[in-house]
Amino acid sequence: MKKENEIPTFTRIKNYINGEFHNPTQDNWIDNYNPSNGEVYGQIPNSSKEDVENAYIAAKSAFPSWSQTSIEERSRILIKISELIEANLQRFAEAESKDNGKPISLAKAVDIPRAASNFRFFGNAITQFASESHESVGQAINYTLRQPIGVVGCISPWNLPLYLFTWKIAPAIAAGNCVVAKPSEVTPMTAYLLGEICNEAGLPKGVLNIVHGLGGSTGQAIIEHEDIKAISFTGGTATGAHIAKVAAPMFKKLSLELGGKNPNIIFADCDYNDMLDTTVRSSFANQGQICLCGSRIFVEASIYEKFKKDFIKKVKALKVGHPSEASTNIGALVSKPHIEKVKEYINIAKAENGTILCGGNEVTVKGYENGYYLEPTVIEVPNDECRVNQEEVFGPVVTIMPFNTEDEVLKMANKVKYGLSATLWTNNLKRTMKMSNELQAGIVWVNTWMMRDLRTPFGGVKASGVGREGGFEALRFFTEAKNVCIKY
Repeated sequence: MKKENEIPTFTRIKNYINGEFHNPTQDNWIDNYNPSNGEVYGQIPNSSKEDVENAYIAAKSAFPSWSQTSIEERSRILIKISELIEANLQRFAEAESKDNGKPISLAKAVDIPRAASNFRFFGNAITQFASESHESVGQAINYTLRQPIGVVGCISPWNLPLYLFTWKIAPAIAAGNCVVAKPSEVTPMTAYLLGEICNEAGLPKGVLNIVHGLGGSTGQAIIEHEDIKAISFTGGTATGAHIAKVAAPMFKKLSLELGGKNPNIIFADCDYNDMLDTTVRSSFANQGQICLCGSRIFVEASIYEKFKKDFIKKVKALKVGHPSEASTNIGALVSKPHIEKVKEYINIAKAENGTILCGGNEVTVKGYENGYYLEPTVIEVPNDECRVNQEEVFGPVVTIMPFNTEDEVLKMANKVKYGLSATLWTNNLKRTMKMSNELQAGIVWVNTWMMRDLRTPFGGVKASGVGREGGFEALRFFTEAKNVCIKY
C-alpha cells in the first residue's frame, strides 16, 4: 500500500468494482468534509444506477467461482485481509479520524483493530460452521445444506465506519457470497482504502465491490435491484423502514440494525467507582455517536445527589479537542448538519424544563475554529416523557433522573419505541435475573458496557431492528438452508 505521505492533501475517492478503481460513470461528485476543521478535503462519487449495475455484474460474474472456492481458501484470504489491516493500523486510524472527527487514539485502539478482528473471526468461523443431519431410523436421513445466497448488498453508517462496514462484508464473503457495498457518504475513506487491502490479500476480482454515494441515489439503487437478494443495513430507524418497504415486497432477506435510546440503570448496591468511570465512557465515547451509548441514566434516589455531583465533575474534566491530540477525550462531531441537530435537542430539553447541569455549548478549538465541536452535556430531566428521553439524539448528550423502585425504572426503561441495549448496575443477583429477563432489549450488560464477544448474536427489538448480526447468526443470514431427504 501507499505510505501516508503519498496520499495527496485533496483526495478524490473512486469506486472499487471488479478489483479496480473507477470514476462514477456520470462524473457526479460529492464534497467530503473534515469535521475537525469544517473544510472540504476531497470528493467521492455520487454513484448512479449504472455504477451499481456495473458492481452487480462484477459480483454476479465472480459468484460461481467464489461460491465453489474451498472454505480453507476463503478463510486464508480473510485472515490475510485482517493481517494487512493490522499492518496498516496507523494509516487507517488517521484516515478514520480525519473522516469522522473521532480521536485518532480511539480509532487506533478500537475501530481499526475491530475491523481486523471481524475478518479474522469470520475467516475462522466459516471453518466451524456446520450443517445438521437428522436420521429417521430405518427409513431415511435428512441433512441440511447452508448455501450462499448470491449477490448481497451491505450498507453501513458513519459512526463506526470501517468497524461496521467490515462486520457485514466479512461474514458475507466468508459464506461464499459476492457483495455490492456502500459505506456512508459522510465517512468513505477507510472503505476506499479497504479495496487496496483486498487486492493485496488476493481476494478475487468482483467478490467485493464498493460503490460510494448518497443513500437516496446509490443506496436506493442497491436496495431496489431485483437481483441483489439480501440487504444488511445499519443506520437510522426511518431509513430502515424505507428499506423494508422497498425490499420486503421483492422477498429479499433483511437484516436491519437501527436506532437506540438505551437506559443505564444504576442501583445503590453497585460497585460505585467502576460504575462511575464506565458511565462516563458509555455516555460520551465516540462523541456519543454510538447506537449503544447509555443516553438515559436512571439513578436510585438514595445515591442520586452523590452521583450527580461526582458524574458532573468527571464530565467537566473531559477535554474537547482536535482528534490528533493525545489528550483529547471528545473529538469533533461528524458533520455540520449533525451538530445542528444535536444542538436543537439541547434547546428542546430546555423548553421542556430540563436543567443543563454542564455543557450544552459549542467549543472553539484554537487553529480549527470551523470544526464541529460540542461540550459533553448532562441534562437533568423532570420526567421520562420529554422528547430528549424518547428520541435518539446520537451525540454527546445524556439525561439523568432519579427513581425509587425496580418496577418504576423498568417501566421507564421499556417505554421508548427502541430496544437495542440496556445497562444494569447492581450486585443483587435476584434483581439482575428479574430485570435482565424483563428489559426489552436485544442485549443487556450487567456491571459493564460494550463488552463484546463476536460469537454472540447482536441486534435489537421494536424499532431498533430486525434480525441479528454476529457469530453464526450472521453466517446463517448470509446463507439459505436447503434440506435434503434420502430414503434408505
